[in-house]
Amino acid sequence: MVISFFATNAGDIRAIDPEIAGLIAAEERRQAETLMLIPSENYTSLAVRQAQGSLLTNKYAEGYPRRRYYNGNAVIDSIEALCITRAKMLFGADHANVQPHAGAPANLAVYFAMLKPGDTVLGMSLADGGHLTHGSPVNVSGQLYRFVSYGVDRVTERIDYEEVLRVARAERPRLIVAGATAYPRAIDFGRFAQIAHDVGALLLVDMAHIAGLIAAGAHESPVPTADVVTFTTHKTLRGPRGAIILSRADHARAIDRAVFPGLQGGPFEHTIAAKAVALKEAADPAFQEYGHQVVANARALAAALVSLGHRLVSGGTDNHLLLIDVGAMGITGRDGSNALEAGGLVANKNAIPFDTRPPAEASGIRLGTPGVTTRGMGEGEMVRVAVWIDSLLRDRSPENATRVRGEVADLARQFWPETLGPIPARAR
Repeated sequence: MVISFFATNAGDIRAIDPEIAGLIAAEERRQAETLMLIPSENYTSLAVRQAQGSLLTNKYAEGYPRRRYYNGNAVIDSIEALCITRAKMLFGADHANVQPHAGAPANLAVYFAMLKPGDTVLGMSLADGGHLTHGSPVNVSGQLYRFVSYGVDRVTERIDYEEVLRVARAERPRLIVAGATAYPRAIDFGRFAQIAHDVGALLLVDMAHIAGLIAAGAHESPVPTADVVTFTTHKTLRGPRGAIILSRADHARAIDRAVFPGLQGGPFEHTIAAKAVALKEAADPAFQEYGHQVVANARALAAALVSLGHRLVSGGTDNHLLLIDVGAMGITGRDGSNALEAGGLVANKNAIPFDTRPPAEASGIRLGTPGVTTRGMGEGEMVRVAVWIDSLLRDRSPENATRVRGEVADLARQFWPETLGPIPARAR
């Protein structure tokens, strides 16, 4: 008789690999006792994690529903088809491809589908809040295509749409990319569509950061006016780490062929199932309340920081994130974000427009409210968070960090929703 591997290695991860189990437990405690203020991070529900951790990971499903290269995909086809339907319904799109593994390859798939190497593309400057995949020379996007950039006005620190139009008319791009990773203001997608139409360009909107806000009706949707829309599912949408591409029907075939077989092989069907769960959650009316509360919390945090004497890029926020100019305090973003983490507040250093420091140091700190809002916090808690931020930036002593970290941990453990699963045991 052949003895099954599982018969001789039965048990959960604590029995099979206590080392990894211990590290996971440590991370669970860290998440429970600190506050997640990185705007690109969030907490998935237990249901999302159950789908992603399911045995769907065992199945190879190269191809698309009813057009697979492997047998045994009848159930998998139903799961992916359901995810596609939910994505189209939630955002009102003609077509959805739910297979991209992450936001960067989703953007690259669009470029691959719509451009030829060397074509001109207009995207937002990374230094002013854009993304690496919007043409940074260190990224493959900036090496395969001729990217030209638009940025923000030096005085207002907001997108100058007349300047975008001027550059577009001068450069005549094949594609215009709208969207950002560190821009705290609402983006006028209708204006971008007008500019694209004016110069005969296609419009790609990268709504990775604000997809959840758009699903909740807390930000203008680009879907009615853009040719293609990409977004990640793990930020404001509160899903698993992954991405989705939405497009008009006439771009569907090119997009699908660019994703597979152009850039990817077998899709991660366990992640696609988790995406489907997240899309169902985002269609619930409660998610609309969540999205609007994310914005309300960001504005409350911004107002409290301004009242404490901090300068914010563009003066505030319209969405889920804000940027503090800590260079005005004489410190770097790196030192500032490290000081916050020592006190239990996890943010990230970030360049600000016209920054004179290198990216590894930066002059700003990027803060976001999606995670703390998922945990149930409101404007009152944001005022407390602002006071802690102010204290940690002005007094970076170990004693102050220890004091604040204890207070943060007490508040954090009060706000651990049942949807996240059992609250982890306290760190000893």
